[in-house]
Amino acid sequence: MAYNFYRLDREQMYLMPPSLREWLPEGDLAWFVLDAVRQMDLDVFCEAYREDGKGATAYPPEMLVGLMLWAYCQGVRSSRMIERMCERDVACRVMTANFKPDHTSIARFRKDFEGELERVFVKVLKLCKEAGMVKMGMVALDGTKIKANASLEANRTKGSIEAEVKRMLQEAGKVDEEEDEKYGKDRRGDELPEDLRRPEERLKRLRECQERLEKEEKQAREAQERKIG
Repeated sequence: MAYNFYRLDREQMYLMPPSLREWLPEGDLAWFVLDAVRQMDLDVFCEAYREDGKGATAYPPEMLVGLMLWAYCQGVRSSRMIERMCERDVACRVMTANFKPDHTSIARFRKDFEGELERVFVKVLKLCKEAGMVKMGMVALDGTKIKANASLEANRTKGSIEAEVKRMLQEAGKVDEEEDEKYGKDRRGDELPEDLRRPEERLKRLRECQERLEKEEKQAREAQERKIG
């Protein structure tokens, strides 16, 4: 029997389009968030870096601000999870232009610029609201949509945005501290054991485990049959 399945070729070159512009539909919300962040004055972030171009290369503040805002608005507070998203989530890979900042860089940026991030996040989300995105239900904080109808409700919305931004930054700090304690500052927490990272060794271990499980199942069946007999 020949099944008509799609052929999976994980060795195929250019499985995704070469241009990042083609990775997400033109109308995707991620593009809107990126454009909204570009409207912000981020000079205060840049002032913390050397102007002579010397020293270690740093990630552009615009990239980290957009990435963190996007992740936080998806309910993701963990810097480690954001690092994983930069590998696995198409929108995050577009936002970072395929760079993969590690969790220590993300957490350090949040700690160093928490006040500035709060100010920018509030402004961006208010801009989203003004543009009608919040009212349409396309921008949510931690799954809770912000409603905006009458002018009184709009004022409440602005206040709720400020409160939510403060809360999500506090939550991000707490989550990072807990995960640093749990995994260690330099570990992400989802690393494979050293002896399972190479494909050959991983497949060998899986086959050995499968053989043991099948042997145990066989022994259990035989024991049950003897019991019945």
